[in-house]
Amino acid sequence: MIVTTTGIHEALEQYFGFESFKGHQESIIKSVLERQDTFVIMPTGGGKSLCYQLPALMMEGTALVISPLIALMKNQVDSIRGYSQSDEVAHFLNSSLTKAQAKIVKEDITAGKTKLLYVAPETLTKEENIEFFKECNVSFVAVDEAHCISEWGHDFRPEYRRIRTMIDNIDREVPIIALTATATPKVRTDIVKNLHMENERTFISSFNRDNLYYEIRPKGKKEQTYRQIVQLVKGWEGQSGIIYVQARKSTEEIAKILTANGVNAVPYHAGLDAKTRSRTQDRFLMEDAEVIVATIAFGMGIDKPDVRFVIHYDIPKSIENYYQETGRAGRDGIVSNCVAFYSYKDISKLEKFLRDKGVAERQMGTLLLHEVMAYSETTSCRRRFLLHYFGEEYTCDYAGMCDNCRFPKEQVEVQDQLKLALEAVVALNENYKIPSITTFLTGNENKEMMDYGHANHELFGSGKEHDKTFWNSVLRQALLNNYVSKDIEEYGTIKLTEKGRQFIRSPHSFKIPINHNFDEMTPVEDSNATTGALDPQLLKELRALRKEVAQEKDVPPYVVFQDPSLQDMATQYPITMDEMTRVHGVSIGKARRYGKPFLELIAEYVEDNDIERPTNFIVKSVANKSKTKIVIIQSIDRKMPLYDIASQLKLNMEELYDELDAIVDAGTRLNIDYYIDENIDEEVRDDVYDYFKYDAESADSEAAFKELREDDITMDEVRLIRIKFMSEMAN
Repeated sequence: MIVTTTGIHEALEQYFGFESFKGHQESIIKSVLERQDTFVIMPTGGGKSLCYQLPALMMEGTALVISPLIALMKNQVDSIRGYSQSDEVAHFLNSSLTKAQAKIVKEDITAGKTKLLYVAPETLTKEENIEFFKECNVSFVAVDEAHCISEWGHDFRPEYRRIRTMIDNIDREVPIIALTATATPKVRTDIVKNLHMENERTFISSFNRDNLYYEIRPKGKKEQTYRQIVQLVKGWEGQSGIIYVQARKSTEEIAKILTANGVNAVPYHAGLDAKTRSRTQDRFLMEDAEVIVATIAFGMGIDKPDVRFVIHYDIPKSIENYYQETGRAGRDGIVSNCVAFYSYKDISKLEKFLRDKGVAERQMGTLLLHEVMAYSETTSCRRRFLLHYFGEEYTCDYAGMCDNCRFPKEQVEVQDQLKLALEAVVALNENYKIPSITTFLTGNENKEMMDYGHANHELFGSGKEHDKTFWNSVLRQALLNNYVSKDIEEYGTIKLTEKGRQFIRSPHSFKIPINHNFDEMTPVEDSNATTGALDPQLLKELRALRKEVAQEKDVPPYVVFQDPSLQDMATQYPITMDEMTRVHGVSIGKARRYGKPFLELIAEYVEDNDIERPTNFIVKSVANKSKTKIVIIQSIDRKMPLYDIASQLKLNMEELYDELDAIVDAGTRLNIDYYIDENIDEEVRDDVYDYFKYDAESADSEAAFKELREDDITMDEVRLIRIKFMSEMAN
């Protein structure tokens, strides 16, 4: 068809009411109208849908839109129908329709009423559908979420690899538009090759979403992280947001806690029936619900421009997932926040899921996880890291739009170390990934190093004065600065570039910040990067007072109040006994025992500094947690064995210990002597108890275990004696 700029603009206003296009949209639409194969890489929120919807409405016949998720087709169809006077303009055809409904859809297509038909790849595998489409006037085929084609991508779907064969069975000459938001250079090549796209026109928009603020926080215990989420959401009160989690149970728990704290939050996961999921989506779109707590199934195809924050309670399994999900924030261009909680434990869980996969899938999954770890731990600009991952160069202007740029770490000179790292890459024949290179440099004689004779190389262990975190930092910065490259087809092996070879011949100054070590980072209740609520001066005075009270009572300072409690006091400014009992980790008993001087200090501080105290920043727990604690307390009063209590509550022993810790840390006394006397030797009891009383700097069980394990004391023994100690000394 003859394509004119005037005609496209008139059609845009006629069908969608818009006056202008965004980015490459106009050029892409012209390409489709000219029946050219077209490849579109456009970030989430960039307006991909319009690139096939408008030409479909303008062209003769029906466009087939191949989409991976049946659950979202209805929303996409409803969206296009909303711009039209007729529902027949768009349909979906999939297994959710009855035979009668499918018949109506086909009749509308045959009658020329339907311009867009959304189908799943599985729909095209049915012979009856192929035969039907052969007789139809198919204007073009749009392959949405095209990254699903590539085995090198994060969301590979085998049925997507067969799309080209299906298209050939319908009409070999039909043009294709492939669209994706998340494709690395390798994935892009794979898509074009698999779809046999000829002389395709490729349009790549920048992956930079400069209105998004990126932040990674260390993830602590569940209750601690839930508390931070409540504080964050309350800090963005009245604004729309999405919280992503991996487990269905977590969606329910977090939604309940937010609701208890006055936030209109609803869960969304695959375990809910289709009607409930649809109703939940509609509530979010209509602003009847502020926050959706969802598994990753939520959000694809949802065009809500004013999502102000995206929180990841669980770190995603790939950079692509992370980028796609954070991309649902701030589509209107207004500054929005993306906060993710990260822990090594979550990475280990994701690695376990890969164990039953085939070798190639397991290796690719592991590579994607390592990229997520690298992103989380990096101290360089997070935006630069993300864009580099997708093949786009970016120079950071240090505008403070990620936590690392807003709070930069000190840079260290690593000229000699970079040269050594590059030499190690050569020594290993450019045939290994970053974890193996760091193992080689630090001299860890593991099986791989021994089996392949690397432990005998003169450079083995040449960097042992530094730890793996340091060498990971050097190698990641080498990647970012093009001294080395990563070969995806060899699952991430590191290759030296010409720039890297030149550096070995002629080294020069190279300064970098060292990565975050999450083993050494303590989760905090507050972050100046977002809420900015904690009062550092008051916290300093509260710590000094705690030290005085501890000396007076002859107990360690953490027994009086633990750090999270002091941080909460420096956020909430409690000045009454009732308010003190609502501080994190403070029960009525603990408040009465230790609270008075702290209340007096805070009241005086508030008056002297003219502080306006927050009235609504108190995190409330939900009822079912209270029931669990009541059952535990009552069972211990009856001297039930702890493993029986765990079994009754369907908890493992570690989860029960967490509950017991929370109970005694909040100021409730528990007497578990009956269980300790039966299971722990008296000498061990005394050693652990004395450690907490005289040597410990905190109530951290893991720190105690590291100190005591040489005496053959187990973690279970440490945790049980800690519970006894905190009950007797703190409460």
